[in-house]
Amino acid sequence: MTRTLKGPTDHVVVVGAGLAGLSAALHLLGAGRRVTVVERDDGPGGRAGRLVRGGYHIDTGPTVLTMPRIADEAFAAVGASLHDRVELIPLRPAYRASFADGSALDVHTDADLMEAEVERFAGPAEAAGYRRLRHWLTALYRAERNRFLDADFDSPLQLLGPDLVRLAGLGGFGRWEAGVARHLRDERLRRIFTFQALYAGVPPTRALAAYAVIAYMDTVAGVYFPRGGMHALPRAMAETARAAGATFHYGRPVTALERSGERVTAVLTDQERIPCDAVVLTPELPIAYRLLGRVPRRPVRLRHAPSAVILHAGCDRTWPQLAHHTLSFGRAWRSTFDELTRAGRLMSDPSLLITRPTASDPALAPPGRHLHYVLAPCPHTGIGPGPAAWHDLGPRYRDALLRELERRGLDGIASAIEEECLVTPADWTARGHAAGTPFSAAHTFAQTGPFRPRNLVRGTVNAVLAGCGTTPGVGVPPVLLSGKLAAARITGGSRTSASRPGRDRPRPEEAPA
Repeated sequence: MTRTLKGPTDHVVVVGAGLAGLSAALHLLGAGRRVTVVERDDGPGGRAGRLVRGGYHIDTGPTVLTMPRIADEAFAAVGASLHDRVELIPLRPAYRASFADGSALDVHTDADLMEAEVERFAGPAEAAGYRRLRHWLTALYRAERNRFLDADFDSPLQLLGPDLVRLAGLGGFGRWEAGVARHLRDERLRRIFTFQALYAGVPPTRALAAYAVIAYMDTVAGVYFPRGGMHALPRAMAETARAAGATFHYGRPVTALERSGERVTAVLTDQERIPCDAVVLTPELPIAYRLLGRVPRRPVRLRHAPSAVILHAGCDRTWPQLAHHTLSFGRAWRSTFDELTRAGRLMSDPSLLITRPTASDPALAPPGRHLHYVLAPCPHTGIGPGPAAWHDLGPRYRDALLRELERRGLDGIASAIEEECLVTPADWTARGHAAGTPFSAAHTFAQTGPFRPRNLVRGTVNAVLAGCGTTPGVGVPPVLLSGKLAAARITGGSRTSASRPGRDRPRPEEAPA
């Protein structure tokens, strides 16, 4: 059994109205708690925020929504439905991959479509290998979903059980790239199913094969885009929580936690004191630990994932070769990960994610205009350029990225930009992100499962952490789960409407491979 909070938990203050905090709030409301949400920004979203410039509606955070069932669980906790409040557009293809040799591949989550596309791209042997890989990824997910993804940990001993044996038998404790290579020989195809290691912050040659479950989410379960942009999801969650009784205080940075012994008795903002029985903290780990006045001891310092430079560009044109999501791979691959995670250098031959949200929702830009989001991974500030360096480096790197995009076929992109916003590690640092990265602690073995920073902190008996720095980790589905797990620490797993008979829904992302 996992630990739960002792003492009264009638009124819970959730610090942060990002996806983790909103998920926690909905699950707490569903379990009968009174909830107050305190957010430093002027509205909900956190990382999944919104910037409006010149009629362009720009998502400032994640661009990929997978596993919508997990979001729906949060809505269902208060008797609502994600699908009644957010229109989800299935992306077909989920991605388009373009390679330095001029070849291109559409990545479909439908098994038959993808098998045919792989056969066209690389021949029948690779198509058969793809089908085997798909079965392996699905088996990994099924072995991990309950014991490892949707679970709180108080001890490594909680890993023991048949799921661990099953995961080991699937090769989950081997290496991610080696697991994919057992099924696919074509190096270009391997990239499609291993580039997600960047989310985990570990090169695929060193990442645990268990993390290939991220590739399952991207390439098997389906990729979706909410109409109105990714920000539509936290906005709908906040509206649903308010309708279910939550109180929201926006524009209120939390300055301190009032304590009595080991209990937090109130949350203090720059404007008010909010008494509470328990608190959920979703800020970055350094901020949460500072508020608690406690930093858990670890045998070694936390290692952080690479950061990213993001160029949001509103343009008067677009390019037909761009899908909603386009992976533009450079010729280099292994050396790219070495530059990002060890050498601390900018990519010499960049691999980029280019997102064109107006491909699915033209209303995000003025009529006849197009929105582009270019993400270039870069080293975090602990091993690469520091925040101060990025003030001068950022504009130069922006120009270099545009020249590279021109070279890759986006003719005239620099002159097509009408509105833009450049985000660098200096900006992530200003937002309080440790090591200047929005991707938090890397998913090394020593920072995985029960070894990841836990959501309970010694010395405080009624506070729980949530967000990408704690269990289970980085990405929209894990962050939503972190809020659910934080709520369970408080409620003891009280039944909510999501778990009552009649509320269960089919899980299309778990259909047979």
